[in-house]
Amino acid sequence: MTSLSEITDDIVSSMTVGAVFSDFGGQINSLDFHRKEDLLITTSEDDSIRLFDIANGKVVSLCMSPVNDSFMSGSLDHSVRIWDLRVNACQGMLHLRGRPAVAYDQQGLVFAVAMEGGAVKLFDSRSYDKGPFDTFLVGGDTAEVCDIKFSNDGKSMLLSTTSNSIYVLDAYGGEKRCGFNLDPSSTAMEATFTPDGQYVVSGSGDGNLHAWHINTQNKVCSWDSHIGVVSCLKWAPRRVMFVAASSVLTFWIPDHRGPGEAAGEEQVTLTQ
Repeated sequence: MTSLSEITDDIVSSMTVGAVFSDFGGQINSLDFHRKEDLLITTSEDDSIRLFDIANGKVVSLCMSPVNDSFMSGSLDHSVRIWDLRVNACQGMLHLRGRPAVAYDQQGLVFAVAMEGGAVKLFDSRSYDKGPFDTFLVGGDTAEVCDIKFSNDGKSMLLSTTSNSIYVLDAYGGEKRCGFNLDPSSTAMEATFTPDGQYVVSGSGDGNLHAWHINTQNKVCSWDSHIGVVSCLKWAPRRVMFVAASSVLTFWIPDHRGPGEAAGEEQVTLTQ
């Protein structure tokens, strides 16, 4: 990044668009930068207040705490930052190797950071500055982990890697419970647990969605995603519903039509 002392006529005249966020539902009516941190806050007529991290590295992983207003971000600048929605400043930072992926367990007591070499480090969220209390390795796969999730009961972890594989690990001992291979994709993909922790759903490079039963390791079904390769995937914590996204967001719900019924649209009430 160019420093302030290096600004010249040529630098000023060379300024161009570096990023675009076009999802505001109304005019942006105010914005400001934090005076010490690399943060920008905006307000808009769509009633949203948004906080942007403008640090050097692109943010590639986000996770909200399940118990309070804090969240974590993992960035390509090899940092994991801990934030509080009530405070416009970073509350803590870890420097790690590789592309970090982050996740809280469902009690908010532990968070996991996956990094280069297939390593997963576990931290006590109350004393993370003391370093990890345990480290797991995804046996035989040293690819970077691009996404990590805990099951709702906290017993399992789900990892998606850049080698187009997904793994379910025992969250206490790190043993591999099962693994599944996906069709290659140039886009980092995400997988998700069902709320009961019995199934895994994932996108794939073939443009389909696939579901497996964890205990039997059998594929249950596959669906055409209708939106190409899915890069983001989450199952709703309290509903039989999941969302899948590429450049388009889709909501998936059960089809309750009886035999011979027309394919009408099932109503889902959404607010933004």
